[in-house]
Amino acid sequence: MLRRKPTRLELKLNDIEEFESIRKDLETRKKQKEDVDIVGGSDGEGAIGLSGDPKSREQMINDRIGYKPQPKPNNRSSQFGNFEF
Repeated sequence: MLRRKPTRLELKLNDIEEFESIRKDLETRKKQKEDVDIVGGSDGEGAIGLSGDPKSREQMINDRIGYKPQPKPNNRSSQFGNFEF
C-alpha cells in the first residue's frame, strides 16, 4: 500500500464568514423557539406530557408506541410454576 503525504486543508475567510452566519442563524432560531415555548406553553401534546401526574404521561407514551402492559399475577404459583412439595 502506498503512503501519501497528508492533504493540507486551508481555512479561508469565506469559510469563517459562512460559519459565523450559520451559527448566528441557529442561535436566533433557538431563541425564537425558546420564546415560543415560554409564551405558548399551554397548547399541544407536549404541555400535557410535561405537566400532570406521571401515570397519565406513562399512559400517553404507552398509547403512542402501542404498548399494552399486562398486569402481573402476584401469587407464588405464577412465579415458580405448579410445583408440588
